[in-house]
Amino acid sequence: MSLLTSATPFTLQASSISKSFTSGRVVTPVLHDITLAIRPGELTLISGPSGCGKSTLLAILSGLQQPDRGSASALGHDLSSLDTRALENFRLRHTGFVFQGFNLFPALTAQQQVELPLSYLGLPSTEVRARAIEALEDVGLGSRMQLCPAELSGGEKQRVAIARAVAKAPELLFADEPTSALDAANGQIVIDILHRIARTRGTTVLCVSHDPRLISNCDRVLTIEDGRILNDQSLPFQPAAMVGTQEHSV
Repeated sequence: MSLLTSATPFTLQASSISKSFTSGRVVTPVLHDITLAIRPGELTLISGPSGCGKSTLLAILSGLQQPDRGSASALGHDLSSLDTRALENFRLRHTGFVFQGFNLFPALTAQQQVELPLSYLGLPSTEVRARAIEALEDVGLGSRMQLCPAELSGGEKQRVAIARAVAKAPELLFADEPTSALDAANGQIVIDILHRIARTRGTTVLCVSHDPRLISNCDRVLTIEDGRILNDQSLPFQPAAMVGTQEHSV
């Protein structure tokens, strides 16, 4: 059952966002007057070809970049009104990030990878350990948590990255091309996990990708081309696979 109702407040909003990048005397427009609103409990996909502006939009909505014009808000906070320290604290406590390149530390075990960001929250060490173990078990890596990245497959590395992101129980989860480096089987596992996080936790999951496999597994697809939203489509609910209830060997 969806956690979304018509009265659910928006967790992410963009109002008339525009963004350009300047290199010398060359100004390249990336986003043109983007307006959108996203509720919790949904897996929303921003889809489009490489260079269309989707990663820039994700960066603005997550507070990693500022728009040239317009405004972005997250959980009711105007991101442009927060200074650097406030933004860092906001991202630490309220957001999780999953990237295409995994961004894992070679010398740390899967459990240590997940524990690291939790340690910055000032939690007791026993709670840090318990949350890390729970998050890894939830993505099917209970028996692999003492392994380092070199001992894990690509799909397992991405699941460690997801566990690291969700162990903080963030309201917002941002995923930038989370399946592009994975084969079909591992990509589907990652998609199912992201969908389940949105449905069962009420998390706002915003994913950017040009991977067509994600489209049929999302609740909403925003298609971007040349920095403009061309289509905004809500899709019928399709239950995600319960990947956290079993171990995977892929």
